[in-house]
Amino acid sequence: MSRNLPTRRFALAAIASAAAAMLPFSAAADNFPSKPITIIVPFAAGGTTDILARIVGQALGADLGQSVVIDNRAGAGGNIGGQLAARSPADGYTLFMGTVGTHAINESLYKKMPFDPIKDFAPLSRVATVPNLLVANPAQPFKTVPELIAYAKANPGKVNFGSSGSGSSIHLSGELFKSMAKVDMVHIPYRGSAPAVNDLLGNQIAIMFDNMPSAIQHVRAGKLRPIAVTTAKRSPELPDVPTIAEAGVPGYEATSWFGLFAPAGTPAPIVAQLNKSLVKVLNQPEVKQKIAAQGGDVVAETPEQFAAFIKAETLKWSKVVKESGASVD
Repeated sequence: MSRNLPTRRFALAAIASAAAAMLPFSAAADNFPSKPITIIVPFAAGGTTDILARIVGQALGADLGQSVVIDNRAGAGGNIGGQLAARSPADGYTLFMGTVGTHAINESLYKKMPFDPIKDFAPLSRVATVPNLLVANPAQPFKTVPELIAYAKANPGKVNFGSSGSGSSIHLSGELFKSMAKVDMVHIPYRGSAPAVNDLLGNQIAIMFDNMPSAIQHVRAGKLRPIAVTTAKRSPELPDVPTIAEAGVPGYEATSWFGLFAPAGTPAPIVAQLNKSLVKVLNQPEVKQKIAAQGGDVVAETPEQFAAFIKAETLKWSKVVKESGASVD
């Protein structure tokens, strides 16, 4: 028996060590959240990603009993914020408001990605889907899709369109339009939708395929001219604005979506708790109303449903990127 004693002691010590290692995670999950939560937004304040993050963050904080802080980290089509979030501690206290750009487009668009959209994140749920809205400065000489196409063909390379960054859905909506309408327009990337809209208001750029939440207020104020929506159906918020498909580019469709993620490795109980709270607040009438007022549709789902959706979207947009010829070094 004495010969086996060291082995038995080693085995017992290993078991005790493993149990002790699990305690912090278990305790963290039981006490979660015990401090403020940060949502990293990979675009500038004032854009759609930021607007949705603030709507959801406020409701999520109230439900969880902790404040939620918005941290805007713009640049590289969302990749700067995505890299920061992917490298953050996997403890549930740092979340990421991802987009169709960061999690379905950029992997095909960028030659080098600073993170893996699938492996480096734990999906929580989509938050909303929104149409993009083709808007122009009122000083521009076109009011409809056919007029825009005719003007662009008569003035190749002279119509510029802004976006929230290379690889964003706003950018790819424009590239898809260029390809399908067979026009030559120049892409001007910005560090977020808000600064691009500011230049559009000042007529420094001609048009944008902007996410509706960040453009609709200016349309309602008469500061921007709505030309068409990018979805297959008209938006209830702007029922008189035609779709691009019905206005002259048959088959055109592009929709943006936004969702919350945690870093990969976040304990399953915390992921489950965050998803439960997120789905709860997304189903609150006041939250639905706020998102609908921005032109968005709420989507509440399980992490598994969100993960399957992302895989399908990645396949879809990789084809769009390839066909458009868009790329970023």
